[in-house]
Order: sequence, then C-alpha cells, then structure tokens
Amino acid sequence: MSRETAETEIQVTLDLDGDGESTVETGVGFFDHMLDAFAKHGLFDLTVRCDGDLDIDDHHTVEDVGICVGEAFAEALGDKRGIVRFADRRVPLDEAVASVVLDVSGRPLYEFSGDFSQETVGGLTSVMAAHFFRSFAHAADVTLHCEIDGQNAHHEIEALFKGVARTLDDATRIDDRRSDTPSTKGEL
Repeated sequence: MSRETAETEIQVTLDLDGDGESTVETGVGFFDHMLDAFAKHGLFDLTVRCDGDLDIDDHHTVEDVGICVGEAFAEALGDKRGIVRFADRRVPLDEAVASVVLDVSGRPLYEFSGDFSQETVGGLTSVMAAHFFRSFAHAADVTLHCEIDGQNAHHEIEALFKGVARTLDDATRIDDRRSDTPSTKGEL
C-alpha cells in the first residue's frame, strides 16, 4: 500500500503469514519500536517507510501509517474465507495490561478505554497509540475494542501493540473446520 498527501508519503508491505520480520522507518523512534513489536508478536512481515511532517508533530505520521497498515491488512485478508474471525487477548507488560477484543467483521468500529500515564514516550505522543488503532480499525474494516491499565506509558503502549498483534494473529488464522466465510450473511 502507498499513501501520498501534503503531510505524508508512505509505503507499506504486509505479509500476514510471515515470520515477524520488520523494517520500519517513520522518524518517530518509539513508534518504530512499537511497529516492530506489532510485527514480531503478530508474526507478520512488515515494512513501513514514512516521510511525514514531523516538524509539526507526530499526528499525521501515526494516523496515515495506521490507515496504510489497515488497508494492507484488509487487502491481505481478501474474502476472509475460512478464518477464525473473532479473538480476544489480555497481554501484560510488567504492571501494565492491555485487553483486546476483535471481530474481523467488515464493519469498522474502534472503542478505547483507559488513560496513558505519561504524555509522551520517545517522541510519540501517548494518545497517538490509541489513534493509530482507530485509523487501523477503520481502514481494515474491523471491530476493535481495546483497554489499557498501568502506571508507565511505555509499558501501556507496548502491551497495547502486542495485544492487538496477538489478537489479529488469532482471528486471521485458518479454521480447518470451515471453508466458507464465517458469517450468516455469506460475506464479511
């Protein structure tokens, strides 16, 4: 996927059936680290290159990368035939815990609950972590509910990225018992 606006220029490649390999260059060090963790824990192969207007702030970079990764996710899933579809995970990181519930539904919705303990981590505005997943969910056409709790924003954000990655991996696995699309409608 690619996206070019007056604010960002982005290239993303995604393989859902990868080994967790990643090459990420967004210009925001902690965001790069989180996308690397996302790939590693979801077993996705992910390449992200973004040239964004970081002289303004990190908003456009994080939002537009979320859109591109979501679009790549939707394209990689195709018609979603045979996938598990639903998944949920609770992932801790020291004192922090993230809870994630996902439906690869074809209906974009994002709900987030919790507060980040610090305003920024390594150049990333903490609330942009939640905004990344809002952008992702809408572009990927998934229903995603996330909740975080903790005392350290680094841990809260990292648990969130790892939790979403593990949940996505669970929901997109092939269910050997089915060959159809997991919906009474016949499509997602």
